[in-house]
Parts: sequence; C-alpha cells; structure tokens
Amino acid sequence: MIGMGAKLRERDAPAGDLRLANLTKRFGIFTAVDDLSLTIPQGSFFALLGSSGCGKTTTLRMIAGLEEPTSGQVLLGARDVTRLRPYKRPVNTVFQSYALFPHLDVHQNVAFGLRRRGKRSTDDDVMGMLELVQLRDYARHYPAQLSGGQQQRVALVRALVNHPQVLLLDEPLGALDLKLRRQMQIELKRIQTEVGITFVHVTHDQEEAMTMADTVAVMNAGRIEQLGAPAELYEFPATAFVANFLGQSNLLAAEAAGPAGSDVPVTAHGARFSVPADRARSDRGAVYLGVRPEKLHLVGSAAQVPSGHQHVEGVVTDASYVGVSTQYLVRTGWGSEISAFTANSGTGGQHPVGTPVVAHWDPRHAFLLPREPGQDDRTTPLLDEPVGAPS
Repeated sequence: MIGMGAKLRERDAPAGDLRLANLTKRFGIFTAVDDLSLTIPQGSFFALLGSSGCGKTTTLRMIAGLEEPTSGQVLLGARDVTRLRPYKRPVNTVFQSYALFPHLDVHQNVAFGLRRRGKRSTDDDVMGMLELVQLRDYARHYPAQLSGGQQQRVALVRALVNHPQVLLLDEPLGALDLKLRRQMQIELKRIQTEVGITFVHVTHDQEEAMTMADTVAVMNAGRIEQLGAPAELYEFPATAFVANFLGQSNLLAAEAAGPAGSDVPVTAHGARFSVPADRARSDRGAVYLGVRPEKLHLVGSAAQVPSGHQHVEGVVTDASYVGVSTQYLVRTGWGSEISAFTANSGTGGQHPVGTPVVAHWDPRHAFLLPREPGQDDRTTPLLDEPVGAPS
C-alpha cells in the first residue's frame, strides 16, 4: 500500500524552489521587510526565526498573498506569483489559532477545502491524511472533543490535503504547553519528511527552529542576519545579535591584533587570549571574544586549568539549579558577569554563591565577532524590538 506521503509526492509536479527577490514591505515610514532575498530549496524545512517586529510574519504573509509587497518578487520555480490572489497560489497556511469549524467533525473539517475545489469523492484522501497524523479513529469527533495537539494536527492535514507546493506555518505551536509543544516538534518534522513538501515555519522560539528546520534564517529589523544549518549558526554565529538570540553567549569586548599564524591574538580587559583564525569573523581591531556558557568549566584554582585552555578568575554571584544543569553567574575582576552552565552529571561539586572560581575554556570553542568601538561586554540576550511594529 502506498503511503499518503508517497501519494502527495507522486501527484505534485515539481514545484521548484521558493525564491524571494529583493522583497520589501513598508507600512508608512516603517520598513518591516527590507530588500530581502533568499532561496528556500524545494522539499526543505525552513525556519524564519526572530523576535517580534523583525519582519518574519510580514514575510510569510507576502508569500501567502495576504500582504502585497512594496517592491520585489515572490517566485515558485520559474513562476512569478507576486501579484496572484491567495487562493490562486499553490500555498496553504497553518496559523497558531487552529481555525477549525466547531460545528463540523474532523472528517468534515479536513474535507472542507477539497469540496470547495469541487472534488466530489473525498473520503480516501481525508482518511489517508488522518492516518498520516494518527487520527483516523477520531474522524467523527468534533474539535471540542480533541486536545490542543490533536486540533493542531487536524489543522495541519486540512492544509496538506489540497497538496500545496509550499506549506506556511505561522507560530503553529505557540498555544500548546511545553511538553506537548516538544512532542509536536518531532511530529511536524516526521510529517514534513513523509510528505516531502516545502515547509516554511515562522517562530520566535529558538529551540523550535533548531529542532525542526534544515535551514534557519535569523531575522532582525527586516533583514537576515545569518542563514544556515542550526548547528552552524549556534556554533559559529556571524553577529552579536545571532550569538545572543540563538541561545546565550558571553561576549567580551576585546581588541584583535590581526592573524599570527593559525591564531588571532586578542586582548580583553588587560588579559591576553587567542582564537583560531578559522573561528574569527573579524580579526583586527574592535571585536567580541565569544564563548557559549556550556563551553565554560568552573574549577577552584588556576592550577586545575587543563593545559592549552584559557581562563578568567571571578566570584560566583548566582547559582540556579535547573535539573540537567546548574547555571552560574560569575563576576569577573573587571566587574562584568559571565555565565557558565555545568551539567549535573554527579561527577563534580557545586560552587556556592560567594565562592572564588576560575572559568576556563578550550580556545577551539571560542569565536570572534565584529564589534562597534565603545560597545561593552554582552552576556544577556538582545531585545532590539521596535515597539508596536508588525512582526
């Protein structure tokens, strides 16, 4: 028996990549999306990640045809769909609000779009889609009889049953509790792999984007700060914004002296460090020396620092037990605080508040980023959000 995912792939002619070419959207004097160009490969799971007001939802609405661009193009393969009405585009959208019809049962909700398109025989398609999301036995239930996760799966297959070339997901898991949201992240990725349709997922949740997407684009102020695989963005961010939006980073204001062999020497707060040259986004002048909190290790004295590691000394100012790890704040000798996350593996001791410690790291886990002269150390997430701006 051919699965529903295989049937979807068989029925759909090759859609081609989704391309946004110099896409711009202005609301009065405010530019929500600023000359955005990117290519989303056919069949990929792509995430637009950013805070409120960054332009991610406006971008999605322009792809869907719900907003008209000020300038630029939306193309599917060789086809320009920029001026097509939403219902004429081979694109469907799943919103955070499930928008299920309460007076229709699950089968009728999923079949609704097919019937609007004039298809008479819908039962096989509907039941096949419900089987894909393990809801075949719920076909005659009403939305009020379903859990939030079940309703979200119904909304998803209602969008998929029409065989769109692109499925847009606008914060689809935002209304679910944490445990259910994590279950649905795995479920969504499984479904996307099964059906092979291009998914474009808009979210402000970093973990959600990294869990599901093949490629993540981090947006800020209407532009893409960095685009790539989740691990690439996390391990080697391109800007200070990405470093502190995708997770958390300790960013020490430093000065780089230029490459010296395979390393870049830097000076921060009177101390000397080095970073491998292939880990440097900038190698001369004002830079940030960055280290992720989980790459820092705490010991009681400099004598315990492994050979080849670099270190700073400080005093623990806060210790928060969060189950899998303990998260420490350490005040350095120059007054700034750095974060260190220590796994609760049972093999190491705790460091109470007030304890002198040495934070050390392997320089291969550090990175250098460009810094505007005069900017200070950064150890907390950035929140550069235009108040009241479209997202």
